[in-house]
Amino acid sequence: SADAITFFVGSILFTAGGGLQSWLAWRERHSHGGGRAAWWAALIQSAGTLFFNVTTYEAMHTALTSSMYNELVWRPDWRGSICFLVSGAIAYGASSRRGWHGWLPARGSDGWWQPAVNLLGCIFFGISAVAGYVVPSSGSMLDLAAANWNTSLGAACFLACALDTLRTGRASKMPLRRE
Repeated sequence: SADAITFFVGSILFTAGGGLQSWLAWRERHSHGGGRAAWWAALIQSAGTLFFNVTTYEAMHTALTSSMYNELVWRPDWRGSICFLVSGAIAYGASSRRGWHGWLPARGSDGWWQPAVNLLGCIFFGISAVAGYVVPSSGSMLDLAAANWNTSLGAACFLACALDTLRTGRASKMPLRRE
């Protein structure tokens, strides 16, 4: 039950971050290039967090109301993971039009690495979703570890980008005003 509650509370915080990102990008939604892409990326990512809210709530409800013990508390939602992959690809593609050289970032500016690390985090979430759906059918502890580790690595990628944005006041994933 404690694990399920932790996952649900974490998903609410995740959604709050996605909502804040969407709100910050709202002003740029009608601009051309990076601003429009940033808004779409934030909106799609926010939709993905809502899918995670639903599945973590269901897991919490089951854990709190069921008398049977289930070792599988929660598995990453495949719809949310697809939203994250699409969002990360949009943000990465938009950043390549803003000073990147092909697929490689132009080093030197604050947050130059963020779109790539964000996309990597989205890929980790995608891997954890696939591993999470393999666990129930095979019961393999290796699949369970893959789901857990890839979820953690994806979250670490997002945290690294967020901390760098707090440090610099700039985010390459979306246009921000320096305040």
